[in-house]
Amino acid sequence: MSSFTGRVLCNGAPSLRVAGVTGIQTRNAANLKAVKERMRSVAAIQKITKAMKMVAAAKMRGDQRRMEFGMPFVKPVMGLFKRLPQEDKSGPVTFIGVTSDKGLCGGVNNAVVKLCRQGIIEEEAKGNAVKFQCLGNKGVAGLKRLFGDRFTTTFDQITKVPWSFLTASIIADRISATNPQRIKVAHNQFQSMIAYETIFSQLTTKHEAKTINRLEWSKAMDIYSFEPSPEEVWEDLHEFYYATFIYGVQLEAALTEQSQRMAAMENASKNAGEMLDKLTLQYNRARQAKITTELCEIISGASAL
Repeated sequence: MSSFTGRVLCNGAPSLRVAGVTGIQTRNAANLKAVKERMRSVAAIQKITKAMKMVAAAKMRGDQRRMEFGMPFVKPVMGLFKRLPQEDKSGPVTFIGVTSDKGLCGGVNNAVVKLCRQGIIEEEAKGNAVKFQCLGNKGVAGLKRLFGDRFTTTFDQITKVPWSFLTASIIADRISATNPQRIKVAHNQFQSMIAYETIFSQLTTKHEAKTINRLEWSKAMDIYSFEPSPEEVWEDLHEFYYATFIYGVQLEAALTEQSQRMAAMENASKNAGEMLDKLTLQYNRARQAKITTELCEIISGASAL
């Protein structure tokens, strides 16, 4: 039996009796083992992405509730300052990027980073000095290498506790202390659970408010009643405006982040399922090929006898 050295064809698969058969058996066993391990890895990843989707959905409901309660507080203040004339003047500008501390949430952070990068390049091309402040680690990671010397202040780990107006007030106080001439904020504006828009919002700074024509300023403010007079409360009102704006954009950014993370994890789970199906088919084919080879060996051995 051991002297048989011929070649036998079975179902189109060649088989050698001595050295060749051993090589085919070893190769098939290794392939089966590798595919099996990969199937286990993909199945584990699928379980993780499904769990992350459920966590993101739970957090999203909390963020949605906070935004629904918070935006009626934000909109009246925004409406008051939007009545002031908005002009895109030249001069030093401070960019503020609103990003997150964590990834795996689609392109929400990359969109803000890209918008800030384009804005910085455009302003510097006009000859304006640029400073950059950032909320969240992802904005720092995306812009530090190219624009590290423009950074003045960064705020990270702000989402470790639920977002509150107190946190927004502290951040607004730090921004106001730099006395910026112009402020542009890049942030994600929530539209629906599957859609968002990344935009620049321009804040009216204290410096810009002082340069507004007195007549136009009176037209914008005359419909409101102030006590004490607007001149006495203007400084405090402006700082309150900064805090309210930061509070509102972070509420929208947090909800956008969780909704896009949920969508990203759903897509990842779907892709893992498709990959698992392909690996299962590959494993079954390799297993069938191994069985066929073994049958050929048995038949060829019996024929040799």
